[in-house]
Amino acid sequence: MAAHARTSAAVGMVLVAAVTAGCSGSGSHSGSGSTSSPPASSARVGNGQNNPAPAPTESNPPGDIPDNQVYVAYRPTGGSFTGFTVKVPEGWARTEQGGSTVFTDKLNTVRITAVSASAAPTVDSVTKTVVPKLRSQVPKFAAPKVSEVSRHAGRVVRLTYQGDSAKDPVTGKVVRDAFERYAFYKSGHEVDLTLSGPVKADNVDPWRIVSDSFAWR
Repeated sequence: MAAHARTSAAVGMVLVAAVTAGCSGSGSHSGSGSTSSPPASSARVGNGQNNPAPAPTESNPPGDIPDNQVYVAYRPTGGSFTGFTVKVPEGWARTEQGGSTVFTDKLNTVRITAVSASAAPTVDSVTKTVVPKLRSQVPKFAAPKVSEVSRHAGRVVRLTYQGDSAKDPVTGKVVRDAFERYAFYKSGHEVDLTLSGPVKADNVDPWRIVSDSFAWR
């Protein structure tokens, strides 16, 4: 009887081991199948369609003039009127465009135009004559605001507005620009100083330096 009991126990243990091995093999096969291809969600993350990588953060926003920018005096030596001086950022490219002297760097521009005028510009005259002219010349012209402000040269009429830049010849990109136009006047001479750069660029201090530097001579 003891021998028969031992034999039965041995057979039972063999059957248990066989069942356990079979279950283990089935579980292993299932796990291998799940790892052979990633879940759909993992595939979407990998290809970047639903979760694109963040755009790189720039150390300076486009159009910001550096705080350490150096300014140099510009004194016209030709043209219709030469009796003034104004500081412009050093190193900017200079061009002559239809009676205007233009300084540019990347997305920013300083434009200087001298003309003869029989009377000093006023808020009313700029609103009625200059604004309509610019509206027909500047793409997507908008938000004009005319006011009288004080600069070192005295009281001056300032016009602020927005407009689209010309299309970049290489990238085809168009930038939304903010403009500040100052109309200085003395003894039959008007000098228009227009400062422009991308909307939201932090150029308040540089533009104040330039507009405050204007002086008659």
